Amino acid sequence: MSDKRATAMNYSAGVASVAVALVLVGLKLWALGTTHSLSVAASLADSALDLMMSLGGLMAIIYAARPADEDHAFGHTSVEDLAALTQSLFILASGVVIAWAAVGRLLSGNVSPIDAEAGGMVAMGLSILLTVALVLWQRHVARRTRNRVVAADSLHYMSDLVPNIGAIAALWMSSRFGLGHVDSAVALGAAVILVVGSLRIGKKAWDALMDRQADPEVIAGIAAIAMGWPGVRGFHDLKTRMAGSRVFLHIHIELDGDQTLREAHAIGAGLRREIMQRYPECDVIIHKDVAGET
Repeated sequence: MSDKRATAMNYSAGVASVAVALVLVGLKLWALGTTHSLSVAASLADSALDLMMSLGGLMAIIYAARPADEDHAFGHTSVEDLAALTQSLFILASGVVIAWAAVGRLLSGNVSPIDAEAGGMVAMGLSILLTVALVLWQRHVARRTRNRVVAADSLHYMSDLVPNIGAIAALWMSSRFGLGHVDSAVALGAAVILVVGSLRIGKKAWDALMDRQADPEVIAGIAAIAMGWPGVRGFHDLKTRMAGSRVFLHIHIELDGDQTLREAHAIGAGLRREIMQRYPECDVIIHKDVAGET
């Protein structure tokens, strides 16, 4: 797939994410005003944060797609990590507030009435359908372009299905059995999901900003390619660091010192192409050393 085509698909996934998040926020605002359900409020807060994350993700996709320049020789992909870290803090704060309200309601023993459950369930059902459609498109794009921002956004929206389904369950049980406490319990569960998700997102962003190495499986795969490449007698100083959706790789390969420069260059260039074909997210720099003299 060409870079232009991949970029266009990534943009489409980002725009679709923002559009769906806007619709979900509108639907859940109406449902909250109609039902006064705390679980719907939790789902609304999650969708509002989704909107912020989607906007941040779209801006990150646009900015990260810019080529390297004089001031950013390694590109602009670190903006993805900055956006993710900021978003994780907002998600964490929202989860804590919702959990506090849910626990307070459960401990007080007071059950706030939930109204118009049927309308709320319809709104939440539409939210689930829109979310599933978005996730399917994002997964298609992620498979084609291997963009980690789109893939991460898809996983995040998948996790949103849990509080949405929980909100429908709470509304149904309130309508059918009058179990108002279920609403607070579902809201508390949704808050826990928000907090855990925010910590996971924040840790990944922090690791990338602190130049943490790539996934061990990626490093092992690259090492296997280098060891089995024709003409390479060994390698050392294999170093990686993450920046957004990119992995920057430096490796020293050991070659026969008696071969010509053209032959050595051909070995290094072939190895670089193979690594980038297997791991398109990698930016590869290969240093050539004489075997036995490192």
